[in-house]
Amino acid sequence: MYIEQAYKGLHELWRYAVGVIIVFIGWQFIGAGPLVLVLFAKAMETGDYPTDMASISNLLGSNLFFFLLLLTFVIAFLTLYLTVKFLHQQSFITLSTSRKKTDWKRVAFVFTLWAIISVVFIGLDIFLSPEDYVYNFQPGPFLVLLLIAVVLIPIQTSFEEYFLRGYLMQGLGIAAKNRWVPLLGTSLIFGMLHILNPEVAKIGYGVMVFYIGTGLFLGILTLMDEGLELALGFHAANNLTAALLVTADWTAFQTNSIYKDISEPEIGWEVFAPVFIVYPILLLILSKKYGWTNWKERLTGKVLPPVELEEQLNN
Repeated sequence: MYIEQAYKGLHELWRYAVGVIIVFIGWQFIGAGPLVLVLFAKAMETGDYPTDMASISNLLGSNLFFFLLLLTFVIAFLTLYLTVKFLHQQSFITLSTSRKKTDWKRVAFVFTLWAIISVVFIGLDIFLSPEDYVYNFQPGPFLVLLLIAVVLIPIQTSFEEYFLRGYLMQGLGIAAKNRWVPLLGTSLIFGMLHILNPEVAKIGYGVMVFYIGTGLFLGILTLMDEGLELALGFHAANNLTAALLVTADWTAFQTNSIYKDISEPEIGWEVFAPVFIVYPILLLILSKKYGWTNWKERLTGKVLPPVELEEQLNN
């Protein structure tokens, strides 16, 4: 079982507390170092000191800013890997899945499914509200963006999944001895990690319904499927399509995308429809495909140490 994979390594609670601190330092301080240094040098050169995402992107250029932003997650992922390997002495595969090896077919299936759905939704919105978009395609900058996105976005999304739905979910699970605490806890943390995104300041805290709801959806995927594969595929597809197809001055990703959203942002169907309509339908489709059963036990049941789990299975 997925959360119980943590018992295959050193799992004292102090190790998780120290591990979170180490990962945070690697992510937010060491990882952000190149971005801060380049931004400081550029600001000193121009005398322009930007204070928001859009102005930083304008100062550095969209592609350079995007690259440096994603580079923080590369360093964060490396920090997490070293933490799991040396602090917990745990195989990284145990963070990936409860299966013997990562099922890349699962990753590819959900990636393809959600990429198609995302393209359809974005295309439909552009068709229905053409006045809200301008054609932004420039071959040279877009090809650079494509290279950066294809290489680095899967690392960014994988870090978030391995850290939240992997490391923290397993740590919280063995601490709470149940599944509902890590499920709800990691969903709230996922939402809180996005609270400083520029779209939250622009649209309002109502958009947190989307972030927390998405975190809950990804957590359900992980617990029901006993692994991260589906969450990895979904998250990568979601961020890739967003970065490549549409940008706006008020979003976290400032890119040389194909289209630019020039509408005045507001909380609408695109915030609530995924959480309350699309995600439940996806869960139904995936449950049929992968034969999920015993939802209550998998999402809220007890987390038992190996000895107790073996005794329960034998009885």
